[in-house]
Amino acid sequence: MNFKQLFINICYVVKNILPVLCLSREKKIADYLIRNALKIAAAESCTGGLISSRLTDMSGSSAYIFQNFVTYANKAKVELLGVEQDTINKFGVVSEEVALQMAQGLLNRYDCTIAVATTGIAGPLGASETKPVGLICIAVADKNMTKTYSYYANPLLYRRIMKYAFSDKALDLLLEFLQNYYKL
Repeated sequence: MNFKQLFINICYVVKNILPVLCLSREKKIADYLIRNALKIAAAESCTGGLISSRLTDMSGSSAYIFQNFVTYANKAKVELLGVEQDTINKFGVVSEEVALQMAQGLLNRYDCTIAVATTGIAGPLGASETKPVGLICIAVADKNMTKTYSYYANPLLYRRIMKYAFSDKALDLLLEFLQNYYKL
């Protein structure tokens, strides 16, 4: 551990502690899901269930949480979500294409109306020249619209904090999707 890395991690935690404690983002997401009678499902890889956990921090979340998966292994992505092995081979497991198929798999295989999916590299291992530590690919979808995103978090974040940064970004993008396509 070096001082720069420690400082970056402390800054991240201090900057983001209030939103995490207040649950304001999660409350807004819940409001959209309830108001529009939506059922959400999540397929998480690099976030390891943190999105699901944070969505269930809201009392009454059983009204909109349908089914969530932690599909860490490629085999789970293929078997549970219908991700094509050819897509993994062609683009890599950490790709917008795989995140998209994860979200579409939730919508096609399970009775949900909104899907969020994540795949990424939380580090410190697993990076490549083209896919660094801190890369997350996110898909948010409903039956009519799919959005995919790539985001790069600071690679000096500790793994546990990186996962929180990833879940923050996924929840931000989920909220943005709901705000753009649904009414409150």
